[in-house]
Amino acid sequence: MTTANKITLVRIVMIPFFVVFAVLSGPKYDTVALVLFCLASVTDFLDGYIARKYNQVTDFGKFVDPLADKLLVTAALVIFVERGLFAAWMVFVILAREFIITSLRNVAAAKGQVMAAAWSGKVKTCVQIAGIILIFLYVIALGGAVGCPNYSDSESAIAVVTLGTGWLANLSDGETLMLLPTVVSWVVTLVTVYSGYDYLHRNWALVAEGATRPKA
Repeated sequence: MTTANKITLVRIVMIPFFVVFAVLSGPKYDTVALVLFCLASVTDFLDGYIARKYNQVTDFGKFVDPLADKLLVTAALVIFVERGLFAAWMVFVILAREFIITSLRNVAAAKGQVMAAAWSGKVKTCVQIAGIILIFLYVIALGGAVGCPNYSDSESAIAVVTLGTGWLANLSDGETLMLLPTVVSWVVTLVTVYSGYDYLHRNWALVAEGATRPKA
């Protein structure tokens, strides 16, 4: 097995540990979950770099690498839904985009064609990862004031007050506390939707051909 594929498998192994700590919630657990998520995200860049530089691109890697990416991001988003940090319908839209584009890639592959990676897809991935990291940092900074059902109200209140003076020290209601996660979730969702539109627009001829020409 190539080095690049081993790194990809390490990322997959890290996902269950990330899930456990993220589900437990609380500043300490979230910090560990964030570190694991960041490390896993770095391996995403690393395995691709090694595969290209040392000619280690394999069919196994082409299948497992994007799968690992989707598992990691999906795990984080689903946990955010459970913790009230991300709207469920937004996660559905994001997953729908992934299913649609993956299916389109499969159709292209069956026809012997290759769907070229679009810049919007790379931006989508970066925005998703950055958004997840930002939400984790925000939750940790507030010491469990949002998105931590296992944290007591008294601890959350103390955590907000200890942030010092300024607008953060005046936070009092749930809607205000959820402002940043809400903005981040909207940005992630809209960028993901645009990426899906961009891929469909670029490859619409493939979709149209499949809808009008019967299989020989």
